[in-house]
Amino acid sequence: MRTLLLGIDSGTQSTKALVVDAKSGKVLGSASAAYDLIGGLPPGVKEQHPCDWVGATRKSIQAALKQAKARANEVVAIGVSGQQHGFVPLDKAGNVIRPAKLWCDTATQAECEQITAKLGGAKKTITAIGNAVLPGFTASKILWLKKHEPKNFAKLATVLLPHDYLNFWLTGERVMEYGDASGTALLDVRKRAWSAAAVKAIDASLGSKLPRLISSDEPAGTLQSATAKELGLNPGILVSAGGGDNMMGAIGTGNTRPGIVTASFGTSGTIYACADKPVVDPAGEIAAFCDSTNRWLPLLCTMNVTVATEMMRNDFGYSHEEFAAKAAKAAPGAGGLLLLPYLEGERTPNVPDGTGAMIGINPKTFRASNYCRAAMEGVTLGMNYGLRRLGELGVKAKQIRATGGGAKSKLWRQIMADVFNAEVVTLKVSEGAAYGAALQALWCWRLQQGEKISISDLTDKFVTLNRAETATPQKAAVATYRELQALQDDLSHSLRGVFARHRKFVAR
Repeated sequence: MRTLLLGIDSGTQSTKALVVDAKSGKVLGSASAAYDLIGGLPPGVKEQHPCDWVGATRKSIQAALKQAKARANEVVAIGVSGQQHGFVPLDKAGNVIRPAKLWCDTATQAECEQITAKLGGAKKTITAIGNAVLPGFTASKILWLKKHEPKNFAKLATVLLPHDYLNFWLTGERVMEYGDASGTALLDVRKRAWSAAAVKAIDASLGSKLPRLISSDEPAGTLQSATAKELGLNPGILVSAGGGDNMMGAIGTGNTRPGIVTASFGTSGTIYACADKPVVDPAGEIAAFCDSTNRWLPLLCTMNVTVATEMMRNDFGYSHEEFAAKAAKAAPGAGGLLLLPYLEGERTPNVPDGTGAMIGINPKTFRASNYCRAAMEGVTLGMNYGLRRLGELGVKAKQIRATGGGAKSKLWRQIMADVFNAEVVTLKVSEGAAYGAALQALWCWRLQQGEKISISDLTDKFVTLNRAETATPQKAAVATYRELQALQDDLSHSLRGVFARHRKFVAR
């Protein structure tokens, strides 16, 4: 009889499920189910119904199990990865009070400023929790609920994140592991404990509404009977702690020891590394997260990656292949056309009022090929802003492991290598977060069997590179992008006052 694992990744656009063989690490079945953001909301407001995640998780699990021809008694463990920072408010009965505010919701800048002020300013905030309080994080969303929907805040009994909510559906347990908890801006990342000061800055009663913290190698619980019946599985299956999508992506890309850096090119972009000690950025630009292996995950996040390329591709009416072919016709630098890709505000650097800006438009550069390439280059340069900051904090990239939709493009991988000035590789299993969730579930399950095994033992065995897709830096392109990087940095700084004025103009 086979021993099978389920790895789930619940993202902003869809939920994916993998069925993984615990002995070989081979993916035997996979499926996904899509959903949308709630439409018609004000600019900057991004929300979803948690029931959509549940429905998509159920559908994708059932389809993946069917593809793998899996029997109920073969599945021994489940791991869940989820989009970070989203705020799922539950009442005492475990019902969702209102739609979840997501990581990409930038409408809580005022609440961030209020929390930061109560903590004594930016420097004291970073001293207290290890991170700045940014609009993407959960803390400001909780304060927003208190200020704007006091009746709903009065019902609040438990604060959960998206992956915690799926764990709650699976197990009935309200818990949170350190990695995802560190993205709330309520956790002291050095001590791995809720920060009393940050909690008090929002509401004196909030501490009682935060879930019990567990370590990354602990089970969140076991599959409860009602959910097991929905999925066609046996009750009692172990459900691991799970974690945020970046934490699970680190496991799924083998980023479980210092020296390896993962770059995820999806709707948003993240770059992160494994660290044995907290890496706290005094400027607050790099997130000092805990990871989901009981270590730390210094991370940068840009909010606009495939957001920009997909907007460009859809407007031109190109297929993905046509878009890449057009971009390839332009030389590195897109003839001087440069995109500042803050289409939905920005987190690194922290420019929540930001919008997109294109410079270098003239009769010579006004070509579809230049626009397509500038979109790819602009978002990659935006991610490199944070990668350089990681380097300043002592996190050096020996190799970049690329994941996400952008990593599937040969041209884009070469742009990454040239912008980052580092070797870029991909993985044979491209669904890093779902695969990482399955591997964490395997780690937890084997520990529960009494084995002494590290997560690195598992990633070393199962995570393999796709060497045929390796891209190495090209000297001339590296020099070109170094100049463009300086230009983009200058443009970003000089336009920040303009962004704020423009937002006020649009809001009138």
